[in-house]
Amino acid sequence: MNAIDATREITVAVVRGKEQPFRIEQARIRGPRSDEVLVRIVATGLCHTDLIVRDQYYPVPLPIVLGHEGAGVIEAIGPEVKGLAVGDHVVLAYGACGHCKPCSSGHGAYCVDFYAQNFGGAAADGSNALQDADGAPLHDHFFAQSSFATYALARENNAVKVPDDAPLELLGPLGCGIQTGAGAVINSMKVTPGSSFAVYGAGAVGLSAVMAARVAGAAIIIAVDVVPSRLALARELGATHVIDSRTQDIVAAVQQISPGGVDYALESTGRADVLEQGVTALAKLGVIGVVGASKMGTQASFDVNNLLMGGRSIRGVVEGDSVPQVFIPQLVQLYLQGRFPFDRLVTFYPLAQINQAAEDSRRGITLKPILRIGG
Repeated sequence: MNAIDATREITVAVVRGKEQPFRIEQARIRGPRSDEVLVRIVATGLCHTDLIVRDQYYPVPLPIVLGHEGAGVIEAIGPEVKGLAVGDHVVLAYGACGHCKPCSSGHGAYCVDFYAQNFGGAAADGSNALQDADGAPLHDHFFAQSSFATYALARENNAVKVPDDAPLELLGPLGCGIQTGAGAVINSMKVTPGSSFAVYGAGAVGLSAVMAARVAGAAIIIAVDVVPSRLALARELGATHVIDSRTQDIVAAVQQISPGGVDYALESTGRADVLEQGVTALAKLGVIGVVGASKMGTQASFDVNNLLMGGRSIRGVVEGDSVPQVFIPQLVQLYLQGRFPFDRLVTFYPLAQINQAAEDSRRGITLKPILRIGG
């Protein structure tokens, strides 16, 4: 057996059945091949997408090791890795083929093979890198990482080097949730100075969008949610106005704050009725980005003439339209400068408390759980 194929014992959190709790188990992982890197995971964020996949909103094979906001230290590299080295600190982002038309034009989040790369439960050749304690394969390669584990395999193109002096245990969510909210504002919609912006849902993604809108120079920043503590935090992070949708009509309240509607908006709840209201509350030539994940087949309705006559736009946004190797280091620098304080969103849990973290996230007690895994 080649050294790169040698396996090591690791600890993982496994989903073995639909809507079942995560199970902490022992497993084995093979070494890196080709352009892969083996990363000792220091911490990983727990994202809404992990939970909806656990619950099988998306058809992902089970049993599987999830986790897609990993951060850690490279411990071994495959023979084709050129730009990374053992000891590098990295944040793990999404998987993409790297050579299709969207990838080649800098839009890897729209890779033609995105679903297989991130939700297929295996490598491109159908193989798995993980085995459970009984020697049975575990589905893995979730978002090209499966980082609910003490070690994870990633590819060079989704492992982003970050400065050694940056707080590594904090950085994992930059690989998905934080990148999605901030990138939707900065990369996708390109929110402009002096403009008006509204975000529907003040969770981790929505509040990342609020901070990014402040960085972008929006003059009116509206956060809409049903949890008073989230709305209070939104104000602290840059929202100029907040709307409690339990007591206020969303469309009327938005248009009262920003007469005629908002120039930009982001829907992060995954609820069709909220999207419909968000479209209605757009100004002429306004655009609303959609990042909230819904069950497959979810339908939304809107007045076609409202779009047509007002030049309004709806666009889907995956991973904030980010080139991770460019955008994640930019977010790190903004954080280190005190201009993007996403640490305000975070609560840490040990890996053994992953189910508590998931429940706290579901109940809105915790905005962004991060699982501490290694030192």
